[in-house]
Amino acid sequence: MEWYDFLFFIEVLVGGLLSGVMYSLVAIGFVLIYKTSGVLNFAQGAMLLFAALTFVSLVERGIPFALALAITLLIMVALGFAIERTVLRPLVNRSPMTLFMATLGLSYIIEGAAQLLWGTQVHGLDLGIDDTPFEVYGVFISKFDLVAAGLAAAMVGGLSAFFHWTRIGLAFRAVADDQFAALAVGLRLNRIWGTVWTAAGFVALVAGLLWGARLGVQFSLSLVVLKALPVLVLGGFDSILGAIVGGLIVGAGEKLAEVYLGPFVGGGIEGWFAYALALAFLLVRPGGLFGKKLVERV
Repeated sequence: MEWYDFLFFIEVLVGGLLSGVMYSLVAIGFVLIYKTSGVLNFAQGAMLLFAALTFVSLVERGIPFALALAITLLIMVALGFAIERTVLRPLVNRSPMTLFMATLGLSYIIEGAAQLLWGTQVHGLDLGIDDTPFEVYGVFISKFDLVAAGLAAAMVGGLSAFFHWTRIGLAFRAVADDQFAALAVGLRLNRIWGTVWTAAGFVALVAGLLWGARLGVQFSLSLVVLKALPVLVLGGFDSILGAIVGGLIVGAGEKLAEVYLGPFVGGGIEGWFAYALALAFLLVRPGGLFGKKLVERV
């Protein structure tokens, strides 16, 4: 491989890894809910859209950036808490399919509410991040991708530290390991679930702003959630570390596949490569790289 080809490979790889960090941020919203309650929250994409649409609509109405961000954060925290109270809590101990269908229906309700409140037009979202690429040892890197990945990484690191080093985090881990044991030692599941759904609302806000700035704030933005599913399959549905690693694998893999394999199959491989990779993982390692192995006794 010539030096130019090597630099191009590194440039594609870095771009894919930066995108992968943002995929991880979306996937972590799933992991937080699934670890504590066993619910695959398909409404996470709608929450992401609602956050981005609320923020950009407030800014367009003349509300200062910082104030609009604070208001949107409060709204998302309230939304997450309300979902736990009105949807999850009444359906405790129901089948996983019932819970999944509940969140699927909830996603359409949230999208409809966003349409009623803010309309259906497409919005541009400017976070003040310059998108001009800069050069590092011959490798061109997008400033926006780098800053967005840095913010996402800081968010991921902050959440990981919170759930590993705080009392609420220890309670969260206890519930994730064994709900019945957590109840036996006096932990209040309802409070923990409320906290986790609140955190999921916060994650949706950050992810919504970053993806909205990249793709534009439109209703197709909620489909970003579909790209998080291969990330979860690769990393494991109950592992924050798995969401990070899975996101990096998916981000880098789809970019490299598009550049180096795409020309042999007519292009367009980036759109479906992650799902093909996830299917291969399901066949050989259904629990993902870091997911818990389920053992059933018969």
